[in-house]
Amino acid sequence: MFEDFKVGEKYISPSRTVTETDVVLFAGLSGDYNPLHVDEEFAKKSIFGGRIAHGILTLAISAGLGDRCGWFDGTAIAFLGFEEVRFTAPVKLGDTITVEVEIVDKRESRKKDRGIVVQKRTVRNQRGEIVMEARFVHLVKRSSQS
Repeated sequence: MFEDFKVGEKYISPSRTVTETDVVLFAGLSGDYNPLHVDEEFAKKSIFGGRIAHGILTLAISAGLGDRCGWFDGTAIAFLGFEEVRFTAPVKLGDTITVEVEIVDKRESRKKDRGIVVQKRTVRNQRGEIVMEARFVHLVKRSSQS
């Protein structure tokens, strides 16, 4: 419930390794066949030295990992959007990513049965390097006592 969220609270998600299968399936699903993602020979000659995951794939995986913390189980009404999304380093095939989730803001909505919770999600690879940062905004239920 909205009242249970405390600004400053932090959680660390489980980790997940990004695989070739993830990238291939995401390319097929999204239609994004940029050679940086799907052509090893092309990608070897790039500044990355090999294939990398789609930024939007990293964002999607971070959404799932962050939600595995369980904060929104039974209380989420709607996902309102992403803010300030930044891809700061590539995610290479075989990288293992983890998400740090921090509650950075919460505010009441016009309707008394709900509130808005804003999280900062920082995604790091297995070397501790930040690969993505974003703010996730959710509409959540408030308790009936409010």
